[in-house]
Amino acid sequence: MKVGFVSLGCPKNQLDTEVMLHEVATAGHEITPDETEADVVIINTCGFIESAKKESIENILDIAWLKKNRTLKAIIVTGCLAERYRESILEEMPEVDAVLGVGSIHNIVEAIDAVTVNKKKGSKRKYTSFEDKECVRLGGDRILTTPEYTAYLKIAEGCDNRCAYCAIPSIRGKFRSRTIEDIVKEAQDLEALGVRELNIVAQDITRYGLDLYGEYSLAKLLRAITDATKIPWIRLLYCYPDKVTDELIAEIRDNDRILKYIDLPLQHVSDRMLKAMNRHGDGATVRSVVKKLREAIPDIVIRTTFIAGFPGETEEDFEELCEFVKETRFDHLGVFPYSREEDTAAYDMPDQIDEQIKQDRADIIMREQLDINTENNEKKVGSVITVLCEDYDPVAQVHFGRSAADAPEIDGKVYFRAEKRIAPGSFVKVKVREVLDYDLMGRAITEN
Repeated sequence: MKVGFVSLGCPKNQLDTEVMLHEVATAGHEITPDETEADVVIINTCGFIESAKKESIENILDIAWLKKNRTLKAIIVTGCLAERYRESILEEMPEVDAVLGVGSIHNIVEAIDAVTVNKKKGSKRKYTSFEDKECVRLGGDRILTTPEYTAYLKIAEGCDNRCAYCAIPSIRGKFRSRTIEDIVKEAQDLEALGVRELNIVAQDITRYGLDLYGEYSLAKLLRAITDATKIPWIRLLYCYPDKVTDELIAEIRDNDRILKYIDLPLQHVSDRMLKAMNRHGDGATVRSVVKKLREAIPDIVIRTTFIAGFPGETEEDFEELCEFVKETRFDHLGVFPYSREEDTAAYDMPDQIDEQIKQDRADIIMREQLDINTENNEKKVGSVITVLCEDYDPVAQVHFGRSAADAPEIDGKVYFRAEKRIAPGSFVKVKVREVLDYDLMGRAITEN
């Protein structure tokens, strides 16, 4: 049986896809990267915000065309959209043959077998599986879909923060940490595969260990990983500001293998908005953690995200956010217009903001951030930075990669010329010569 995969959404969802890939391959099915050749296509969906839901639905409909016009036999939908809208998918998309919730990804082989048997029998019976998402085992063997030199490592599942705008707790369940021993073993396995950059992910990595060990244990986990491996780059993604402890800051500062980079989703700085969002901490908390990080680690790179147009956001609230962005000059920043999501506390809040106003506010901040990024990058001209080479563009005749300041898929690139071809996964010293908005251009001066 030829099985194709479509993986949508965040790296945490991508990890679930990798687990399913391993289980499908282990069962003897052939994995094909070309959906037009597949007998079965598995679509691992995202259902976090409206734009993600639309993307997921569009992908399901695209694959459904193959079922009608090509040789595709069955479509299986998994992931957050499947968990959140299980009944609607089956009722409104008759082309879908199976729906699996986030707690049922380990039943993927059973689902393939069921739908293919049903097809052979001429049955129109659907396969569904929605096991308790909070009881499913965490982790598992997987087939990497990232380049062999970089990988994501999920250290926990679910979320307890209950932000007013977010449906993740209802989709993914309560926060559950994996044990340090389990995580370290996976890190060692990834190192053996050639991974040189490890990206630590969860809905909130700073909460790690509280449920298992009674205290925030991310710093302890990082020490365990660096003691047990030699992976040179370890990157921290999705840290909540109120849980960034002094111990964690010290570990980032003192551990040479932990990149001086932190993804710190702040969402707002207005006290009113933070309270309405049910964020833990106020504007002073937000400002304090940025100040502490920069004082302790002067060269730290801070990425953040904000929400524009949350219900009740006044012009004064928005102006405070704009001034904070101008003053703080984040290294990387993203802004999302508020997405009104059912099953969240914010859905029925009064004073919902007009869609165009939300988008305009997001655009205003992003225009300001482009100027900040350009100015920050211009300061790097003439400097020498370490770049993880990702590939070579034969048309432009340049290599490209990322510096320690750039997370995969979300931040900028470094383009560079070299005297010889550089293998992907190699670390290269590059002298920066030019700024291309969010990206840099330079030339390799040493290669290894």
